[in-house]
Amino acid sequence: MLAYYCYRRIFYAAPKKKNGPIKLPNGLQYETNRDKMLALIDEMSSIPFEQVYTTSFDGLKLAARYYHVKDGAPVHIQFHGYKGWAYRDFCGGNKLARERGCNTLVVDHRAHGQSEGNTISMGINERFDCLSWVKYVCDRFGSDVKIVISGVSMGAATVLMAAELDLPKNVMGIIADCPYSSPKEIIEKVCGDMKLPAKLLYPFVRLGAKLYGHFDLEAADASEAVSHAKVPILLIHGEDDRFVPCSMSKKICDAFKAANPDGDIIFETFPGAGHGISFMEDEPRYGMLVDKALAFMEERSLND
Repeated sequence: MLAYYCYRRIFYAAPKKKNGPIKLPNGLQYETNRDKMLALIDEMSSIPFEQVYTTSFDGLKLAARYYHVKDGAPVHIQFHGYKGWAYRDFCGGNKLARERGCNTLVVDHRAHGQSEGNTISMGINERFDCLSWVKYVCDRFGSDVKIVISGVSMGAATVLMAAELDLPKNVMGIIADCPYSSPKEIIEKVCGDMKLPAKLLYPFVRLGAKLYGHFDLEAADASEAVSHAKVPILLIHGEDDRFVPCSMSKKICDAFKAANPDGDIIFETFPGAGHGISFMEDEPRYGMLVDKALAFMEERSLND
């Protein structure tokens, strides 16, 4: 019974909730940015888009919104956070991509939004969905179209886990904002925040995922996956992130550097920024970092 409860509590997405209205996070950290976030969400909601679909490796119909800026431009594929909304989590990142002349594909994770499924696997299966969307872009726009994959929170962990997969050469790089280092570590951290015995509870959480979600929580790990990365990475984290500690991004960065001493990674933190709101706290600096990352991704792709 405990394993089933853990599955329902952590990994199950009820159909009504996954299609519910967009909600902004609660708390003082978000209150000061509430008006800006709402304005960006309204702006993104007002822009015409094409609803598109692909099929996952396990037969789910996955949905995304395609925003076209200009023919032949790079495509940024963007992945939102755990139980989040694409409009909310990428209202800032999508604006940056559009302003830089890039087309964007804004994904609804499995078990979120318009995508099918009721199990959230914390990036374990979603990393293969990332590969499916890369294939969709290549099939539609050609194998030479330049692609950047980016994510926030669980979406950031997802794209980093996808780094160890067989990404095509036209994927220029990865932008990851406030990722967790592994599903196990973030679950244990959140259990601790809730004053629950994390070490004792985790085996039941993992068992629930296996029995009812049909996935293994330890099948992938962002800090391990980046050791196999062949593309440049921009890693961003708020220093006052109270949900996913900034130390998790440092662990990911250290793992990348240990395996790729000559590899390209930019790791930048934002003082005072909470979870997923570094863009809101300092938009000019965030934009400058994205510009720097895109430049070295472009240079790297030309040299390969």
